[in-house]
Amino acid sequence: MAEQGEEVILLDFWASMFGMRVRIALAEKGIRYEYREQDLRNKSQLLLDSNPVHKKIPVLIHNGKPICESSIIVEYIDEVWNNNIKAPLFPSDCYGKARARFWADFVDKKFYLCGRKLYTTKGEEHEAARSEFIECLKLLEGELGDKPYFGGESLGFLDISFIPFYSWFQAYETYGNFNFEQECPKLFTWAKRCIRENESVSKTLPEMPKVFEFVQHLRKRFGLDD
Repeated sequence: MAEQGEEVILLDFWASMFGMRVRIALAEKGIRYEYREQDLRNKSQLLLDSNPVHKKIPVLIHNGKPICESSIIVEYIDEVWNNNIKAPLFPSDCYGKARARFWADFVDKKFYLCGRKLYTTKGEEHEAARSEFIECLKLLEGELGDKPYFGGESLGFLDISFIPFYSWFQAYETYGNFNFEQECPKLFTWAKRCIRENESVSKTLPEMPKVFEFVQHLRKRFGLDD
């Protein structure tokens, strides 16, 4: 829990899977914070000043100091509030930490972009993205294996990095024309477990239909739907 006198502010946007992972980490650690929703088409001066390089959410402002990029923020949260009764978010061994960081980077740089192409492209590019997206899912399922969570027995860094994407799966399945449970049953069971066993997850993730409606709005804006 944040100490008395600490100021913790999160600049975020409700549908952002990257922002969700920060909110889950804060909830896991029991940190009280002020949430400030951002209009990404009319960015606040505080956001522009706090993240002048990328001008993106999420940004965590801790006692006036901004921390940017969701994975870095989650790692910061884990290190700063390390006296919490909850277990650390990272594995204790160096190899385990490196592996978790590798797969989180894979989610950010590969999985996210393939998923985005499912609802923003057409034709051959869309078909290629669909195949690549399912391949990414299967790679992640292979990394999970038969473990309850990616790091073992409890929710950890990689779980927190990936589970927010579950809120987008109605959109992914609809525009990618596939069934998540059929393609990757172990990964599907993992997602349900994350929600069922972790209040930090269940209370953070928005409902799929709400995200799907947001994606439909995006597609209209991109001129992909009437």
